[in-house]
Amino acid sequence: MPADRRAGLLPGVDRAALAVALADRLRRRGVPVGFTATEDFVRGLEVSPPDSVSDLYWTARITFVRRHTELEAFDAVFAAVFGGVVTALDPNARRRRVPEPGGDDAFAPVPAPSAEVEGGGGLPWVTLPPVTAEAETAFTAQAVPERLPSDVEGLADVPFEQLDERAAEVLGEWLRAAVAAWPTRRSRRTATGPRGRRVSVRATAERSRRTGWEPFHLVRERPVDKPRRVVMLCDVSQSMQAQAAAYLHMMRALALVAGAEVFAFATSLTRLTPALTHRSAAVAVEQATEKVADRFGGTRIAANVHALLASHHGAKLRGAIVIIGSDGWDSDDPESLAAGMARLRRRAHRVIWMNPRASAPGFEPTVAGMAAALPYCDRLLPADTFRSLRQVIDEVSRIR
Repeated sequence: MPADRRAGLLPGVDRAALAVALADRLRRRGVPVGFTATEDFVRGLEVSPPDSVSDLYWTARITFVRRHTELEAFDAVFAAVFGGVVTALDPNARRRRVPEPGGDDAFAPVPAPSAEVEGGGGLPWVTLPPVTAEAETAFTAQAVPERLPSDVEGLADVPFEQLDERAAEVLGEWLRAAVAAWPTRRSRRTATGPRGRRVSVRATAERSRRTGWEPFHLVRERPVDKPRRVVMLCDVSQSMQAQAAAYLHMMRALALVAGAEVFAFATSLTRLTPALTHRSAAVAVEQATEKVADRFGGTRIAANVHALLASHHGAKLRGAIVIIGSDGWDSDDPESLAAGMARLRRRAHRVIWMNPRASAPGFEPTVAGMAAALPYCDRLLPADTFRSLRQVIDEVSRIR
C-alpha cells in the first residue's frame, strides 16, 4: 500500500509537492532550505507518516532547520500554513487540551499563539521571541529552475577573437583538467609489487638474508609507466593572431600537467616552457608574449622544423607526441617542409596537426605548406574554439 494512504494526518497528499511548497515559503522568510533538506523531509514523511500536527512539525523542523536563529521564522511559517487546519486534520484536537505548565515546570512546552484554534489545542513546540511579521499566506506557483550552461559550456564554442582574457583563463583551466588523462608509456624502471610478472632477483636476495639465504619469499617486480612526452609547436604569425592566445593556454596546460616542451614560431623558433609554467595564467601568457619577439609577422614553418630537429631539444622528439598548431601558410619551399616533416615523423610517436581553418565547410588542404606536411601527419584536427582544443586533447588521450 502506498505511503500516502497509510498516513493518518495527510491522506492522499502529494508529499513532494508539500515539501517543495513549504520549502519555498521558508526561503522567502529567510530560512536557507536546500534540495537535500527538501528530499530529507519527503523521505521522513514516507518512512514515518505523521499521525498528528506535532509529528509533522518535528519532522519538518529537524530536516529544514539548521541554526537556532532560524526557529522564529520556521515557527511563523509553520503556524501560518498548518495552524488553521488542525481541527480538520485532527478531530481529537477539540477534545485534547495541552496542559498548562506549572510555575515550577520551566521546561514545559509552550503552545504557539498563532497555532491555537477553536477549542484550545495548540501545537506543543517552544516558540522563540514573538514574530514581528506574519508569513505570507498567498500561494504562488512554483517556478521550475531554468537549466543554464556553465561558464565553460557557454564559452567553449565561442570563437577565439570574441573571448576576453578572463574567459580565456577559465577555459585554459578547463583544458588543464582535461590533460589529467594523458597517455603513458612503459619505462625501463621497475617497482616491486604483488602484481609483478617477473621475479626481482636483487630484492629476493636481500630478503633471503633473513632466512639463511634461502629464498622462501619471491619478490616480484613490474615496469613503471610514465606519461608520454609531448612537444607542441604554435604558429604565432600574422595569420594566426586570433588563435595565438588560446594556443598559449593549451601549451601552458600541457607544460604544467604533462611536462610538455612547447615552442612558438613565426620567422624564428622560441622555447616557451619556462615562461608558461608560471603558477598564474595571466603572468604566464604575458611572459610568453614578451618573449616572442617576432610574433604577428611572417611564417617560416620549414625553417623552424629544421631548427628544432638540429637543436639539443631535438632528442626530446624521440617517441613523443608532436602537436603542431598552424594554418599551413608558409613562405618556405614546400619541398623543404616535406623533408623536415619526414625527419620529424621518423622520430615522433605521433604527429597531430591542428588547423583553425579545418572546421570551415568544404575545407580542403590545398595550401602548399599544408599539402606538403599532411602526408606525414597522423591526424588533421580543427582548432578554432576551445571545445575543439579539448577534442584534440581527448584524441591524444586515447593514444596507447
